[in-house]
Formats: sequence, structure tokens, C-alpha cells
Amino acid sequence: MKLGKWGICIAGLCAGAVNGLLGAGGGMVLVPLLGLLTDLQDDQVFPVSVCIILPICIISLFFSPSASLTGLWGYLAGSAAGGILAGLLGKKIPTLWLHRALGVLILWGGIRYLC
Repeated sequence: MKLGKWGICIAGLCAGAVNGLLGAGGGMVLVPLLGLLTDLQDDQVFPVSVCIILPICIISLFFSPSASLTGLWGYLAGSAAGGILAGLLGKKIPTLWLHRALGVLILWGGIRYLC
């Protein structure tokens, strides 16, 4: 079921809600929803989700009552380095492997939070 621009809005709304409620995880919702609800190709879903999730994270940071800016610069430096590395290597990794890696991370995170 492809919904075009409405699909992007629905996916963004769901990702924002998850990110706002849990403080993270919006991207895990966003990637599958973009693939399901939009006409984006598999190799476009990951870059689009990164572009969408950055503003969502910034907004969630300012509205989260438990947000702490202590040590923020260390996280930002590491995240920037990781983002650059992933951006350079991501073009060389088959989309199927990226989907599988995301699935493993989602399962690992879910199990970690349940236990």
C-alpha cells in the first residue's frame, strides 16, 4: 500500500511519536514504514530516514524532561565520525545486508530492554 506524500507524513508521525516517547528508536520505525508506505526504492530508504530522524532527535531533545547535555560533545563527535564512516561505506554495502543488520539490531535492542 503506497501512499506517496501521505505515507511520508504517516511514517514521520510514527517515528516522531516513538522517538518522543522513548527518547530514541524513531529510525527503527521509520525505515520499515518508508519502505512500506512510500514509493522510495530500498537504496533510498536509509538516506531519507537519516535526513528525517535528525530533526526529530533535536526536537525530542528539547522537549524531553530527562535530557541531559552533560557529555554531549563526546557523543556528537563520535556520532559525526560514525555518520561519515557509514556514509562512505554505506554505498558499498548491499541493501539486503543493511536490512538484515537493522533487523538484528532491533531484535537485540528489544531483548536487551525486556531482560
